[in-house]
Amino acid sequence: MTPTELSEALSAALAAAVADGTLALPADAVPASVHVERPRQREHGDWATNVALQLAKKAGTTPRALAEDLAARLGAAPGIKSVGVAGPGFLNITLDAAAAGELARTIVEAGSAYGRGEALTGQVINLEYISANPTGPLHIGHTRWAALGDSLARILRAAGAEVTAEYYINDAGAQMDRFGESVLARATDGEIPEGGYRGEYVKELAAKVLADHPELPGLPRDEAIAVARESGYAHQLAEIRDVLENFGVHFDVWFSERDLHSSGAVEKAVARLREQGHVFDQEGAVWLRTTDFTDDKDRVMIRANGEPTYFAADAAYYLSKKDRGFPGKIYLLGADHHGYINRLKAIAACAGDDPETNIEVLIGQLVNVGGAKLSKRAGNIIELRDLVEWIGSDAVRYSLARYPADTPLELQGEDMLKQTNDNPVFYVQYAHSRTVQIGTKAVERGVARADGFDPAQLSHASEAALIGRLTEFPRIVAQAAELREPHRVARYLEALAGDFHSWYNDDEKLRVTPYPDEEVTDAHRARLWLNDAVRTVLANGLDLLGVSAPERM
Repeated sequence: MTPTELSEALSAALAAAVADGTLALPADAVPASVHVERPRQREHGDWATNVALQLAKKAGTTPRALAEDLAARLGAAPGIKSVGVAGPGFLNITLDAAAAGELARTIVEAGSAYGRGEALTGQVINLEYISANPTGPLHIGHTRWAALGDSLARILRAAGAEVTAEYYINDAGAQMDRFGESVLARATDGEIPEGGYRGEYVKELAAKVLADHPELPGLPRDEAIAVARESGYAHQLAEIRDVLENFGVHFDVWFSERDLHSSGAVEKAVARLREQGHVFDQEGAVWLRTTDFTDDKDRVMIRANGEPTYFAADAAYYLSKKDRGFPGKIYLLGADHHGYINRLKAIAACAGDDPETNIEVLIGQLVNVGGAKLSKRAGNIIELRDLVEWIGSDAVRYSLARYPADTPLELQGEDMLKQTNDNPVFYVQYAHSRTVQIGTKAVERGVARADGFDPAQLSHASEAALIGRLTEFPRIVAQAAELREPHRVARYLEALAGDFHSWYNDDEKLRVTPYPDEEVTDAHRARLWLNDAVRTVLANGLDLLGVSAPERM
């Protein structure tokens, strides 16, 4: 019996109590589903609910009286071993071994679909993250958002949402001109401009630009800057794409800030917001009255000299997302972007959206990796590609995904490389590879799932604990999606790995593989189903984090 099935059984019991007059509750007040959760203490049963406390007052009875009535009705339901009433009216429910063990078959047959649900079905979300300037390589700060953003996209999709992952390329403005001048200076042995880019990577870009444009040194300066800028930009953006793909991060849309300006979208955005009544003119400039929506000051959109501000592009970009059919817009921004929260929400409000539902701004805190060497080519930063080369994509992604985004993070590179149970990513991946090896050996000894499955064989306490953990996976995925917290999946996987190791090491009698002179029994087959269910959930969970599930360690 799954949590969903138990929830439906509770709703049916409530409906029956209303129908026979025992419960004085309007029929439409009976919930379609009843929330159940795992008790903190295993001896309290498999599942618990406080539905009696929630409904008793409406029904004109006491919580305990309602709980006792529900306990009597549920006790006769198939798959339920016992129902107890605790405290003022909590229901503690214990399933019989067969009903609980049946979950192993459900998981194995569902395969990669197990854990996926419909909690966010109907939601259409634009998820923007990283959005680094194309003037240099991705660094460790971008790495954190790459890991979290991609994991969040996967988890949102698993919960039923339609998600478009988007990278906003900040390829407009004075920064791009300084970038072009810096590349040109490296290509012609000139002087790098003040505020320019000085890393060795600029020298590498300059060599590529010269290879593409050997005529560069002889061009007029303005033309040479433009060529160096555009060619260097193309090479740098290509590197960013390659590094991210190598890190397992894929974007559905690469959106250029330049397009907002060249298409007239910025001017159109100002006109649309003016029509909404939120734009005003003052001192020759055009302003958006964002203070009407909790921003600390009004924002300039068009300067007195006629040049649009970055804020105007932000507004145009928001309207672009709205026009492209994304009711939900999630921005993942760096630690230095706290000031953007209110101004982005104010843009949403000025555009006629609800800033509480149509936009979310998540701020990631700083991260540092001890033992990592600063990049020689990029200067005073740690590059994403260097981290992956040193530690590996799996270890970096998992280590970053297992902490809340708003937690400042200090990781030790050598710890992420350890092949011990103290290293969380190794611990979880090893559990998966162990399930594969156990299953392979069992099959070699003649244990086959196709020969049958008796879930009642899974009656040991450690098996009940493991099955109970497996039932939680769909809820964890839905919760991680709703709260935008991928770390919940990582922490769940660690707990599942712990339960699995405890089960397999718990008792010599709990063998999946029979001894050479031992007959294959129903118990061996049932444990193989359970072993393979664990393997399925570990693989599914690791995939949500963009981490591989190795078959051998």
